[in-house]
Amino acid sequence: MSETAKLSHQLVELYEKLSSWEQDVVKSSGLSTAQMHTIEIVGHGADGAHGAPLRMKELAKKMGVTTGTLTVMIDRLEQQGLLKRTPHETDRRSYLIALTEKGQDLFAEHHQYHLRLTEEITATLSHEEQALFSGVLEKIIGQM
Repeated sequence: MSETAKLSHQLVELYEKLSSWEQDVVKSSGLSTAQMHTIEIVGHGADGAHGAPLRMKELAKKMGVTTGTLTVMIDRLEQQGLLKRTPHETDRRSYLIALTEKGQDLFAEHHQYHLRLTEEITATLSHEEQALFSGVLEKIIGQM
């Protein structure tokens, strides 16, 4: 088996395991996985500034969806009291999306699940291996 084929198999296996774990965790919230990912991305905020509101266009780009698709999801999450949408101060065509207090609580809880999972899956790696793994992931994500 070539290195590319081996990596492909490993990436698919990792994706499946992470997806299965994520679905189990998200199920208890009553949200879809896509809705929870929206909460996560908004919770991490614009430019990585925790909780900083995101423009709809920026959020859609981060999620890989159109603004039309995102609008439907934002409507539902807003109705559930998890997100709020406010007009941009200087760009009247744009809206900013932020978590409500209820959304912040859900984000914090879900974020703790992610931290525990990360600790579990990297527990057998040395500090140097974790740093190397992080660097490789950063490089891969950066070119996607």
